[in-house]
Amino acid sequence: MTESQAAPDHEGRTPTAPDHEDEREARTLLDQMGGVSGLVYSTLPILVFVPANTWFGLTGAIIAALAVATAILLYRVARREDVSPALSGFIGVAICAYIAHRTGSAKGYFLFGIWTMLVYSAVLVVSIIVRWPLVGLVWNLINGDGTAWRRHRPTLIAYDVATGVWAAVFIARYLVQSHLYDTGHTGVLAATRIAMGWPLTILAVGATVLLVRRADRGEDEIAARADAAETPPPR
Repeated sequence: MTESQAAPDHEGRTPTAPDHEDEREARTLLDQMGGVSGLVYSTLPILVFVPANTWFGLTGAIIAALAVATAILLYRVARREDVSPALSGFIGVAICAYIAHRTGSAKGYFLFGIWTMLVYSAVLVVSIIVRWPLVGLVWNLINGDGTAWRRHRPTLIAYDVATGVWAAVFIARYLVQSHLYDTGHTGVLAATRIAMGWPLTILAVGATVLLVRRADRGEDEIAARADAAETPPPR
């Protein structure tokens, strides 16, 4: 038997390996965010915008970013993939392009994202304070579960911590990128936006999966002990 194969239990069933289950749930959560490809696609307009601004000026950069976002949307439509991430990405690029055009500065392209991160972090922190951690709500919505998880304190705490991880990510992005915006380092701002984008997102997803799975296992153990206590001994 290989290391990747789990031994069957006394009833002949082969249990699912926890690592495989964690990987599957991480992929599910990433899929809800557009998948790894969607996260990568979101960086392409930024990669195009900065050099285009250097070569062709602000108007050329805006046109280039919008063209890339449009191409990504059409590509996903042609492949019959879920277009919601690409559509939201296109809208986001359009808003960023509009702000850059109105401010007359290339760094204005990043202003919408910076303030969005501040709003996200505030919502996440408030959800922890009111004891409805946003990660718990989203996770159980994805999995079709209800709100019973709130009655299990270790699970609730796990969702609090996971939500705190996401809040920390958004706060860090806001602080670093707002500083770069204020100091006018547009090129560094673009590189930082990418470096603090999907890599941190994948790390946060991994931390979320580990925290939630550990809490779920604890909840299952408590339920199993309760069932065992209620089961009368054999005669």
